[in-house]
Amino acid sequence: MRTLPFLLLAVLLFSCDKQESGDFILVKGGLCQNPKSNLYGINIEIADFYIGKYEVTQKEWKEVMGNNPSKFEGDSLPVENVTWYDCIDYCIKRSLKEGLEPFYNIDTTIIDSLNICEFDSMKWNVTVNLEANGYRLPSEFEWEYAASGGSKSKSYKYSGSNELNSIAWYWMNSGDHPLSGTWAWQELEKNNNRTHPVGKKLPNELGLYDMSGNVREWCEDWYVDQKTTMGKYRSQRGGGWMGSELRCEISSRDTFEPNGKGPDQGFRVCRSN
Repeated sequence: MRTLPFLLLAVLLFSCDKQESGDFILVKGGLCQNPKSNLYGINIEIADFYIGKYEVTQKEWKEVMGNNPSKFEGDSLPVENVTWYDCIDYCIKRSLKEGLEPFYNIDTTIIDSLNICEFDSMKWNVTVNLEANGYRLPSEFEWEYAASGGSKSKSYKYSGSNELNSIAWYWMNSGDHPLSGTWAWQELEKNNNRTHPVGKKLPNELGLYDMSGNVREWCEDWYVDQKTTMGKYRSQRGGGWMGSELRCEISSRDTFEPNGKGPDQGFRVCRSN
């Protein structure tokens, strides 16, 4: 007679622990199902992983880092104005704070031999522990697979819909009034375009919010294509509040120097399964 209450208590305690560790979605791996994705038809199989339901907020950042670099301040707004190195440092410190083994190690005394970015004066040496259970940035493949809906994909062009306004904050709807016509920075400034609280638009098929729009998101990888060699820029995805419709597409790839930052540059974290 005393077993059932004990089991219920155990379940409740487990649920509380899971909630306190943050909101994460288990992304079941496999081959990409979305024809709009760069991953479709190229026989790259993604392993299972956990990814943040939301972009990292300023509240989460302050609890770990003790500061707030953001231009647009608010606890529920995504943190922005963070470099790739800042995000790596956050992953390490949050992992330690929650009793997890850090996925990354940073050595600021050694120059990264792979880093050939002329604009990056830092060039910190970052190494990884693939067996660790701590927080990390998603790879570009993981990010695009999750944004495209994973195994539940409905083949949307954006992350969660073909209608951008319903799932994203971008240049046309992120300010005081809706904009139209041609993208122009002066119009965005006059319209007070900005970030918005995470999770206020509709999620994608996996329950992930803001993967198209709000802030661009750092990925772990060096950016590589037919023109750009590894070691010059880090990858970033997701459009952002000032981004065009094209930048919000799940297939749109973008770059930034590792020590670069801006008011539309944030991130979300993930963990290996």
